[in-house]
Amino acid sequence: MPAPMRQGGRAAMDFMISMGAASRPISARWGAALAKTGITAETLPDSIDERHKVMNAALANSSAFAMSSLLGEFSSVEHGRVARDAFDELADVLEPKLAALEAQGPAKMTLYPDIPAPDYYTGVWFHRTTGGWEGHEQMGYIHSEFIHKNYVASSFGDIFTQRRAVLGLLPHQNYKRICEMGTSSGHFTTALQETFPEASITGVELALPMLREALRVANAHGWAWDLHQRAAEDTGLPSASFDLVASYIILHEMPASAIKAVFREAFRLLEPGGSMLMSDVTPYRKLDKMGVWRADWMAQRGGEPYWREAASLDWSEAAREAGFVDVEERGLGGGIYPWVITARKPA
Repeated sequence: MPAPMRQGGRAAMDFMISMGAASRPISARWGAALAKTGITAETLPDSIDERHKVMNAALANSSAFAMSSLLGEFSSVEHGRVARDAFDELADVLEPKLAALEAQGPAKMTLYPDIPAPDYYTGVWFHRTTGGWEGHEQMGYIHSEFIHKNYVASSFGDIFTQRRAVLGLLPHQNYKRICEMGTSSGHFTTALQETFPEASITGVELALPMLREALRVANAHGWAWDLHQRAAEDTGLPSASFDLVASYIILHEMPASAIKAVFREAFRLLEPGGSMLMSDVTPYRKLDKMGVWRADWMAQRGGEPYWREAASLDWSEAAREAGFVDVEERGLGGGIYPWVITARKPA
Protein backbone atom coordinates (compact mmCIF):
# COMPACT_ATOMS: atom_id res chain seq x y z
CA MET A 1 0.00 0.00 0.00
CA PRO A 2 1.63 3.28 -1.10
CA ALA A 3 2.66 5.68 1.67
CA PRO A 4 1.18 9.17 1.64
CA MET A 5 2.86 11.77 3.82
CA ARG A 6 1.71 14.77 5.73
CA GLN A 7 3.64 18.01 5.57
CA GLY A 8 6.11 17.33 8.38
CA GLY A 9 7.03 13.86 7.18
CA ARG A 10 7.35 14.93 3.55
CA ALA A 11 9.56 17.89 4.43
CA ALA A 12 11.86 15.75 6.59
CA MET A 13 12.14 12.98 3.99
CA ASP A 14 12.83 15.50 1.22
CA PHE A 15 15.59 17.01 3.36
CA MET A 16 17.25 13.60 3.83
CA ILE A 17 17.06 12.91 0.09
CA SER A 18 18.46 16.34 -0.79
CA MET A 19 21.29 15.93 1.71
CA GLY A 20 22.26 12.65 0.08
CA ALA A 21 22.43 14.31 -3.32
CA ALA A 22 24.48 17.19 -1.91
CA SER A 23 27.02 14.82 -0.35
CA ARG A 24 28.06 13.23 -3.66
CA PRO A 25 30.19 16.13 -4.95
CA ILE A 26 31.77 16.38 -1.50
CA SER A 27 32.82 12.73 -1.76
CA ALA A 28 34.35 13.47 -5.14
CA ARG A 29 36.41 16.27 -3.55
CA TRP A 30 37.99 14.07 -0.91
CA GLY A 31 38.56 11.39 -3.53
CA ALA A 32 40.58 13.92 -5.50
CA ALA A 33 42.46 14.91 -2.35
CA LEU A 34 43.30 11.27 -1.71
CA ALA A 35 44.69 10.87 -5.23
CA LYS A 36 47.21 13.65 -4.52
CA THR A 37 48.63 11.76 -1.53
CA GLY A 38 50.03 9.07 -3.78
CA ILE A 39 48.26 6.29 -1.88
CA THR A 40 47.03 3.56 -4.20
CA ALA A 41 45.54 0.11 -3.84
CA GLU A 42 49.02 -1.35 -4.34
CA THR A 43 50.59 0.67 -1.50
CA LEU A 44 47.91 -0.07 1.12
CA PRO A 45 48.62 -2.65 3.88
CA ASP A 46 47.22 -6.16 3.65
CA SER A 47 45.47 -5.84 7.02
CA ILE A 48 42.10 -4.10 6.69
CA ASP A 49 42.43 -2.55 10.14
CA GLU A 50 45.88 -1.16 9.28
CA ARG A 51 44.40 0.10 6.02
CA HIS A 52 41.86 2.16 7.95
CA LYS A 53 44.66 3.72 9.99
CA VAL A 54 46.61 4.68 6.87
CA MET A 55 43.55 6.18 5.18
CA ASN A 56 42.45 8.10 8.29
CA ALA A 57 45.93 9.61 8.59
CA ALA A 58 46.06 10.50 4.90
CA LEU A 59 42.69 12.25 5.02
CA ALA A 60 43.03 13.80 8.48
CA ASN A 61 43.37 17.32 7.08
CA SER A 62 40.68 16.97 4.41
CA SER A 63 37.65 19.09 5.28
CA ALA A 64 35.74 17.36 2.50
CA PHE A 65 36.39 13.94 4.07
CA ALA A 66 35.36 15.25 7.50
CA MET A 67 32.15 16.71 6.05
CA SER A 68 31.41 13.54 4.08
CA SER A 69 31.89 11.45 7.22
CA LEU A 70 29.63 13.76 9.22
CA LEU A 71 26.86 13.70 6.63
CA GLY A 72 27.12 9.93 6.34
CA GLU A 73 26.91 9.56 10.10
CA PHE A 74 23.87 11.84 10.26
CA SER A 75 22.10 10.05 7.42
CA SER A 76 22.76 6.60 8.86
CA VAL A 77 21.22 7.50 12.20
CA GLU A 78 18.45 9.87 11.13
CA HIS A 79 16.91 8.30 8.02
CA GLY A 80 15.19 5.60 10.08
CA ARG A 81 13.96 8.08 12.68
CA VAL A 82 12.64 10.45 10.02
CA ALA A 83 10.77 7.61 8.31
CA ARG A 84 9.33 6.40 11.60
CA ASP A 85 8.13 9.90 12.47
CA ALA A 86 6.59 10.27 9.02
CA PHE A 87 4.60 7.10 9.67
CA ASP A 88 3.54 8.15 13.17
CA GLU A 89 2.22 11.38 11.71
CA LEU A 90 -0.16 9.28 9.60
CA ALA A 91 -0.73 6.36 11.95
CA ASP A 92 -4.39 7.23 12.52
CA VAL A 93 -5.05 6.81 8.80
CA LEU A 94 -2.69 3.95 7.96
CA GLU A 95 -3.03 1.50 10.84
CA PRO A 96 -6.71 0.56 10.26
CA LYS A 97 -5.95 -0.08 6.58
CA LEU A 98 -2.89 -2.17 7.42
CA ALA A 99 -4.84 -4.22 9.94
CA ALA A 100 -7.56 -4.91 7.37
CA LEU A 101 -4.98 -6.06 4.84
CA GLU A 102 -3.42 -8.45 7.34
CA ALA A 103 -6.77 -10.05 8.09
CA GLN A 104 -8.15 -10.52 4.60
CA GLY A 105 -6.05 -13.49 3.31
CA PRO A 106 -5.19 -15.57 1.32
CA ALA A 107 -1.63 -15.51 2.69
CA LYS A 108 -0.95 -17.01 6.10
CA MET A 109 1.65 -16.38 8.79
CA THR A 110 2.88 -18.86 11.40
CA LEU A 111 4.71 -17.66 14.52
CA TYR A 112 6.94 -19.67 16.84
CA PRO A 113 7.07 -17.66 20.08
CA ASP A 114 8.89 -20.39 22.02
CA ILE A 115 11.89 -20.47 19.66
CA PRO A 116 14.47 -17.81 20.62
CA ALA A 117 16.07 -15.62 17.97
CA PRO A 118 19.77 -16.24 17.25
CA ASP A 119 22.30 -14.34 19.34
CA TYR A 120 23.67 -12.51 16.28
CA TYR A 121 20.23 -11.00 15.67
CA THR A 122 19.04 -10.14 19.16
CA GLY A 123 19.56 -6.51 20.12
CA VAL A 124 21.35 -5.54 16.89
CA TRP A 125 20.28 -2.28 15.24
CA PHE A 126 20.82 -3.29 11.61
CA HIS A 127 21.40 -0.33 9.30
CA ARG A 128 21.50 1.71 12.52
CA THR A 129 17.72 1.62 12.55
CA THR A 130 16.61 2.63 16.04
CA GLY A 131 15.64 -0.54 17.89
CA GLY A 132 16.58 -2.73 14.92
CA TRP A 133 14.01 -4.35 12.68
CA GLU A 134 11.64 -4.60 15.64
CA GLY A 135 12.12 -1.05 16.92
CA HIS A 136 8.60 -0.11 15.77
CA GLU A 137 5.62 -2.42 15.40
CA GLN A 138 5.13 -1.14 11.83
CA MET A 139 8.82 -1.22 10.88
CA GLY A 140 8.04 -3.48 7.92
CA TYR A 141 5.76 -0.92 6.34
CA ILE A 142 8.07 1.97 7.32
CA HIS A 143 11.13 0.29 5.85
CA SER A 144 9.34 -0.81 2.68
CA GLU A 145 7.34 2.27 1.78
CA PHE A 146 9.16 5.20 3.39
CA ILE A 147 12.79 4.04 3.27
CA HIS A 148 13.12 1.63 0.37
CA LYS A 149 10.61 3.06 -2.09
CA ASN A 150 11.32 6.69 -1.21
CA TYR A 151 14.71 7.34 0.39
CA VAL A 152 16.69 4.47 -1.22
CA ALA A 153 14.93 4.68 -4.57
CA SER A 154 15.87 8.36 -4.84
CA SER A 155 19.51 7.30 -5.22
CA PHE A 156 19.24 3.85 -6.83
CA GLY A 157 16.03 4.00 -8.86
CA ASP A 158 13.75 0.99 -9.33
CA ILE A 159 14.57 -1.26 -6.37
CA PHE A 160 12.84 -4.24 -8.01
CA THR A 161 14.91 -4.34 -11.21
CA GLN A 162 17.91 -6.14 -9.68
CA ARG A 163 15.67 -8.50 -7.76
CA ARG A 164 13.99 -9.65 -10.96
CA ALA A 165 17.24 -9.70 -12.93
CA VAL A 166 19.12 -12.06 -10.61
CA LEU A 167 16.43 -14.69 -11.19
CA GLY A 168 17.48 -14.76 -14.84
CA LEU A 169 20.72 -16.44 -13.70
CA LEU A 170 18.86 -19.56 -12.60
CA PRO A 171 19.38 -22.70 -14.73
CA HIS A 172 15.61 -23.22 -15.12
CA GLN A 173 12.53 -21.03 -15.32
CA ASN A 174 9.85 -23.50 -14.26
CA TYR A 175 10.14 -23.72 -10.48
CA LYS A 176 6.98 -24.73 -8.64
CA ARG A 177 7.86 -24.89 -4.91
CA ILE A 178 10.03 -22.02 -3.70
CA CYS A 179 11.45 -21.23 -0.28
CA GLU A 180 12.76 -17.73 0.28
CA MET A 181 15.18 -17.17 3.14
CA GLY A 182 14.95 -13.70 4.65
CA THR A 183 11.61 -12.57 3.26
CA SER A 184 11.81 -9.15 4.95
CA SER A 185 8.95 -6.95 3.72
CA GLY A 186 8.35 -8.98 0.57
CA HIS A 187 10.29 -7.18 -2.17
CA PHE A 188 12.23 -10.20 -3.43
CA THR A 189 9.22 -12.42 -2.71
CA THR A 190 7.28 -10.22 -5.12
CA ALA A 191 9.97 -10.69 -7.78
CA LEU A 192 9.83 -14.46 -7.23
CA GLN A 193 6.04 -14.47 -7.54
CA GLU A 194 6.04 -12.34 -10.68
CA THR A 195 8.76 -14.46 -12.30
CA PHE A 196 7.17 -17.78 -11.32
CA PRO A 197 3.44 -16.97 -11.14
CA GLU A 198 2.36 -20.61 -10.80
CA ALA A 199 4.74 -21.40 -7.94
CA SER A 200 3.79 -21.83 -4.31
CA ILE A 201 6.03 -19.63 -2.16
CA THR A 202 7.13 -20.16 1.42
CA GLY A 203 8.99 -17.36 3.19
CA VAL A 204 10.99 -17.33 6.42
CA GLU A 205 11.90 -14.16 8.30
CA LEU A 206 12.95 -13.39 11.88
CA ALA A 207 11.51 -9.88 12.26
CA LEU A 208 7.78 -9.96 12.94
CA PRO A 209 7.15 -6.38 11.69
CA MET A 210 8.79 -7.29 8.38
CA LEU A 211 6.81 -10.52 8.12
CA ARG A 212 3.55 -8.67 8.77
CA GLU A 213 4.31 -6.33 5.87
CA ALA A 214 5.06 -9.30 3.59
CA LEU A 215 1.70 -10.77 4.63
CA ARG A 216 -0.03 -7.54 3.64
CA VAL A 217 1.78 -7.39 0.29
CA ALA A 218 0.68 -10.93 -0.50
CA ASN A 219 -2.92 -10.32 0.56
CA ALA A 220 -3.12 -7.11 -1.45
CA HIS A 221 -2.22 -9.08 -4.59
CA GLY A 222 -4.14 -12.25 -3.79
CA TRP A 223 -0.97 -14.32 -3.38
CA ALA A 224 -1.17 -17.27 -0.98
CA TRP A 225 2.30 -17.01 0.53
CA ASP A 226 3.07 -19.29 3.46
CA LEU A 227 5.12 -17.16 5.88
CA HIS A 228 7.05 -18.36 8.94
CA GLN A 229 8.82 -16.42 11.67
CA ARG A 230 11.97 -18.53 11.74
CA ALA A 231 15.70 -18.13 11.16
CA ALA A 232 16.99 -18.97 7.69
CA GLU A 233 19.43 -21.48 9.14
CA ASP A 234 16.70 -23.24 11.13
CA THR A 235 13.44 -23.07 9.20
CA GLY A 236 11.78 -26.14 10.69
CA LEU A 237 10.31 -26.87 7.24
CA PRO A 238 10.15 -30.40 5.77
CA SER A 239 13.25 -31.80 4.08
CA ALA A 240 13.36 -32.17 0.28
CA SER A 241 10.18 -30.12 -0.12
CA PHE A 242 11.32 -27.37 -2.53
CA ASP A 243 12.80 -27.17 -6.01
CA LEU A 244 14.27 -23.68 -5.41
CA VAL A 245 15.71 -22.03 -2.31
CA ALA A 246 16.64 -18.36 -2.79
CA SER A 247 17.56 -15.20 -0.94
CA TYR A 248 18.39 -11.58 -1.78
CA ILE A 249 20.88 -9.50 0.23
CA ILE A 250 20.55 -11.17 3.65
CA LEU A 251 23.87 -13.00 4.02
CA HIS A 252 25.80 -9.86 4.96
CA GLU A 253 23.56 -9.55 8.02
CA MET A 254 24.91 -12.83 9.42
CA PRO A 255 28.25 -14.03 10.77
CA ALA A 256 30.13 -16.63 8.73
CA SER A 257 28.99 -19.53 10.92
CA ALA A 258 25.33 -18.64 10.29
CA ILE A 259 25.91 -18.30 6.53
CA LYS A 260 27.40 -21.78 6.41
CA ALA A 261 24.40 -23.05 8.35
CA VAL A 262 22.08 -21.36 5.83
CA PHE A 263 23.75 -23.26 2.98
CA ARG A 264 23.34 -26.52 4.89
CA GLU A 265 19.68 -25.73 5.56
CA ALA A 266 19.10 -24.87 1.89
CA PHE A 267 20.61 -28.22 0.92
CA ARG A 268 18.31 -30.04 3.36
CA LEU A 269 15.21 -28.25 2.10
CA LEU A 270 15.85 -28.94 -1.58
CA GLU A 271 14.65 -32.01 -3.39
CA PRO A 272 17.35 -33.86 -5.38
CA GLY A 273 18.20 -31.79 -8.44
CA GLY A 274 16.83 -28.62 -6.86
CA SER A 275 18.46 -25.20 -7.26
CA MET A 276 19.87 -22.69 -4.80
CA LEU A 277 20.33 -18.99 -5.56
CA MET A 278 21.83 -16.55 -3.07
CA SER A 279 22.65 -12.93 -3.92
CA ASP A 280 24.45 -10.46 -1.73
CA VAL A 281 27.25 -7.91 -1.45
CA THR A 282 30.46 -8.02 -3.47
CA PRO A 283 33.05 -10.38 -1.90
CA TYR A 284 36.22 -8.62 -0.81
CA ARG A 285 38.31 -10.92 -2.99
CA LYS A 286 36.69 -9.30 -6.04
CA LEU A 287 37.84 -5.81 -4.99
CA ASP A 288 41.29 -4.26 -4.83
CA LYS A 289 42.58 -3.00 -1.48
CA MET A 290 41.15 0.46 -2.04
CA GLY A 291 37.76 -0.97 -2.93
CA VAL A 292 37.78 -3.14 0.18
CA TRP A 293 38.61 -0.13 2.33
CA ARG A 294 35.75 1.89 0.85
CA ALA A 295 33.27 -0.97 1.31
CA ASP A 296 34.44 -1.60 4.87
CA TRP A 297 34.35 2.10 5.73
CA MET A 298 30.80 2.42 4.46
CA ALA A 299 29.71 -0.76 6.26
CA GLN A 300 31.05 0.50 9.58
CA ARG A 301 29.10 3.73 9.26
CA GLY A 302 26.03 2.08 7.82
CA GLY A 303 25.36 -0.24 10.75
CA GLU A 304 26.55 -3.51 9.20
CA PRO A 305 28.28 -5.47 11.99
CA TYR A 306 28.78 -8.66 9.93
CA TRP A 307 29.60 -7.15 6.51
CA ARG A 308 33.35 -7.78 6.69
CA GLU A 309 32.93 -11.33 7.95
CA ALA A 310 30.35 -12.14 5.27
CA ALA A 311 32.26 -10.45 2.45
CA SER A 312 35.44 -12.30 3.43
CA LEU A 313 33.81 -15.74 3.37
CA ASP A 314 34.28 -18.04 0.37
CA TRP A 315 30.64 -18.73 -0.44
CA SER A 316 31.44 -21.32 -3.11
CA GLU A 317 33.50 -23.33 -0.66
CA ALA A 318 30.72 -23.11 1.91
CA ALA A 319 28.20 -24.32 -0.69
CA ARG A 320 30.39 -27.27 -1.69
CA GLU A 321 30.94 -28.17 1.97
CA ALA A 322 27.16 -28.29 2.33
CA GLY A 323 26.98 -30.81 -0.54
CA PHE A 324 26.13 -28.63 -3.54
CA VAL A 325 27.51 -29.18 -7.03
CA ASP A 326 27.60 -27.02 -10.17
CA VAL A 327 28.47 -24.07 -7.93
CA GLU A 328 28.92 -20.79 -9.82
CA GLU A 329 29.52 -17.21 -8.68
CA ARG A 330 29.27 -14.03 -10.75
CA GLY A 331 28.14 -10.46 -10.63
CA LEU A 332 24.88 -9.43 -12.25
CA GLY A 333 25.28 -8.29 -15.84
CA GLY A 334 29.05 -8.69 -15.79
CA GLY A 335 29.38 -6.28 -12.86
CA ILE A 336 30.25 -6.92 -9.25
CA TYR A 337 26.96 -6.08 -7.50
CA PRO A 338 24.84 -7.80 -6.56
CA TRP A 339 27.01 -10.90 -6.34
CA VAL A 340 25.13 -14.10 -7.12
CA ILE A 341 25.88 -17.73 -6.29
CA THR A 342 23.92 -20.56 -7.85
CA ALA A 343 24.25 -24.28 -7.11
CA ARG A 344 22.44 -27.59 -7.44
CA LYS A 345 21.66 -30.42 -5.06
CA PRO A 346 22.80 -33.66 -6.73
CA ALA A 347 20.00 -35.74 -8.24
